[in-house]
This record gives sequence, structure tokens and C-alpha cells, in this order.
Amino acid sequence: MTKAEPTGILTRGVAEIIVESELRALLSSGRVLTLKQGFDPSAPDIHLGHVVGLRKLRQFQELGHKVTLIVGDWTARIGDPSGQLVTRPMLSASQVENHAQTYMEQFFRVVDRDNTELRWQSEWFSRFTLDEVIKLTGRFTVAQVLAREDFSRRYGSGNPISLAEMLYPLLQSYDSVAIRADVEFGGMDQKFNCLMGRELQRSMGQHPQQVFLVPLLIGTDGKQKMSKSLKNHIGVAEPPQEVYGKVMSIPDHLILDYFELVTDVPEEEIAEVRQQLKTDSVNPMNLKKRLAYEIVRQFHGKRAADEAQEHFTHVFQKRDTPDEAPEYAFAASYIGNGLFQLDIAPTLIREGLVKGIGELKRLLAQDAIEVDGSKISGTTVNARQGSIIKIGKRRFVRIAIE
Repeated sequence: MTKAEPTGILTRGVAEIIVESELRALLSSGRVLTLKQGFDPSAPDIHLGHVVGLRKLRQFQELGHKVTLIVGDWTARIGDPSGQLVTRPMLSASQVENHAQTYMEQFFRVVDRDNTELRWQSEWFSRFTLDEVIKLTGRFTVAQVLAREDFSRRYGSGNPISLAEMLYPLLQSYDSVAIRADVEFGGMDQKFNCLMGRELQRSMGQHPQQVFLVPLLIGTDGKQKMSKSLKNHIGVAEPPQEVYGKVMSIPDHLILDYFELVTDVPEEEIAEVRQQLKTDSVNPMNLKKRLAYEIVRQFHGKRAADEAQEHFTHVFQKRDTPDEAPEYAFAASYIGNGLFQLDIAPTLIREGLVKGIGELKRLLAQDAIEVDGSKISGTTVNARQGSIIKIGKRRFVRIAIE
């Protein structure tokens, strides 16, 4: 190992290491390791879900190892089939190049640019002959490729799988051979592709790479992995107030995961947060404010974090609201900056909080209903996860976005 192993590098924010004992031996060898990180610029932006793995790359760089960033200018045209139930449209070369430029600018907000080597797949694939393609495909079987969970589901349900998609894991695997990767990093949804790279290296006479897999970060909806297409993402390049507001909107059960996966808060403090959440000895909003501050500071600096927190406190912080306000589910759609648009009428009437639409209209006309301290004149409002509706003088309702 080039430097002392930092606490938690092989435990915190780690889903699986294949093979951990071999990786530890490599780290103890004193050799500078080649860390493989591939990305397909099929979309231009990086969100916190990507950051989980990028932070690990930065930690390994701090040990003296080198990241080789592979721009998947060929695989991006196919589109990563991971988790896809249908064939993706192929991208043009110009689309891929434009996305790559934006992606890399955001990538280096986390990973050290000076200790990163940039490689494009076209360096080797543009020279591939048909003979080499056939030899590559001959190293794997159809059964191996169909073992992928997403391919298996689609094949079993009769959904089409293009031959181009089946080439995707083979091309990604060859990247590992081309750069002689020591360790490949990816999310758990990349496990199959990373293991294919390990297998291809072995079959071509190289020492098989180690596979370092990180957990998939759940998005702001609290249900599915963070994804721009699902609109549950928090982008690293978004304005500080937007990032802060989105973090404040995450469900309480994600607080601990976000602290562990995307902040540098020490393990001792995280253990304290875990205990506080377990015993309900802290208001979750206070923890989310700390979390939001740490995340904004990481990408935008302390001054921006201070301003974002002040803005949230000034505009959204609730006053004179009882902590024990009952929580009710409201259907809503996300509109940005941590805000959702919802119609309060169905839930208030269904739960008996007002006697009917007539009483609701009367209360609205009397300015007797507030959301987060602001009077409302209609039933359609903008609110946040955990916002408070005040009905009359003494009734409070906490919003739970469903």
C-alpha cells in the first residue's frame, strides 16, 4: 500500500468486493493500481447516485493510486441495458461527445483531475476488425449473456433483445483488457458487466481485475434508485438552493444512508445519528438540515451552503408548529426545488379534517387555512415533504407525499 489505509475505505459505502482478500493483497503490495471507471455519456449530468462510487475513487487516489476514466463513446451508442425492459434508442456520435464534455466537468468535482488518465473506447474499438469482433464474441456463450437478470426477464417475457445490446457487456469487458485494469468500480447493477471483464482478462492471460461494488442510492421518492429519468435525482451541478431543498425533501428513512454514502461525516457521528433515529430522540428535520448543508458544501463551498441554509430557514422553516402533528398521505407531483404540487381537498375530506367541500371553501374564503405559515386561497398548493397545513386556529396536519 502506498499510504496508510484510511478508516472505512473497504467497509463504509461498500456493497461487495470481489475478491476482498486479493484486493487487500494488492493494496499492500506498494504498487500503484489502475482503477477502472467507465461511463457512458448517454446523459450529460451526474447526480448523487453516481457520487457514491466517485467518492471511493477519490479515496483510492488519496492512497496514491491512479484512476483511468474510460469514455464509453461506443457503448453509449448502444445504451446500457442494465435494468431496461425495452431496447434503448442508439445515440449519434455527436450526442455522445456533447454529453461527455458536460459529464467530465462534473466528474472532476469529485475525482482528482491530476491523478486521472482519460481514455476513449474509440482508441481500440475504431481499429477492431471483423475478425477481432468474432474472436471476442467467441470467448462467451449465449447462456452466459442471458444469465444477466435483465436479459433473462426480457427473454422470458418475450420482449426483444437486440444483438447490439448483447454486445454491450462484451465491449465493456474488453475495456478492462485494453487498460489492464486492477480494480473496476461500479454500482450493484453493474456486477454482471464487471465480472465479465474479470472473466475476459483471465481468458486472455491477464490477472483478473478486482470488482468494487457500491450500493445504489435511493432517490428523493424514497422508493427507486436515483435516476434522472425518474425525476428523483439530486444533480451535483444544480444550484445550491435546489440541492439543499431536494435533500430536505427526502423521506426520513433515507437520512442514515445519505450520511453514510455521500458525506464525510465521521463514523462516530453517524453512529450517534443512528441511535437518535432509533430512539426518536431527535427531530429528523434537524438531521436533514445538517445533511443538506454537508452536501451543498461538498459541491459548492461553505459560503453557498451557508446561503442555502439561510434561504431555507427564512422561506420554509415552520414556526409554532407542534411536533406531534398527525401525518396524512397526499397525492402529488414533483415540480422542483424540493417542492410538490398537490390538491389538499381529497385528503382533508376523506380523513374528516373538514366536513366537506362546502366547509373547505368557506375556510379558504376566511383565510383560515395555511401551508407552512402562508395563507392559501385555493385547494391546489405547492408544498414539501413534511409541510404543515394549519386548519383554523388549532388543527395541524403534516403532509406525507405518497
